[in-house]
Amino acid sequence: MRDFKRLIVWQKGFQLFIDCHKFCRKLPTEEKYELSSQLRRAAFSIPANIAEGSAKATNAHKKLFLENSLGSSYEVETALLGIVELYPVFEPDCEQKLGICMEVQKMLIALINKLS
Repeated sequence: MRDFKRLIVWQKGFQLFIDCHKFCRKLPTEEKYELSSQLRRAAFSIPANIAEGSAKATNAHKKLFLENSLGSSYEVETALLGIVELYPVFEPDCEQKLGICMEVQKMLIALINKLS
């Protein structure tokens, strides 16, 4: 797992981060320091934790970072659902990102279970 960039879950998580970061530019200005900031940080945390965990020596440590990544994916999901409720005009954008987010969650859960 040391070459994290080859992991499909990292690739999808990284793409989700890029997509969310670009999407945040569309949000209203009043969300710049609130929802937008939180979404960007949580989305970045997904691939970052996968990468950091890949450097750990034991499966227990790897699992901890994957669990952190999973938690961040739930945070992204919550932010996207909140955006849909607050700004229905962004529903199509959010639905696409939610689909990728759920794929990442399933992959992370499978990887975590494999390390258990």
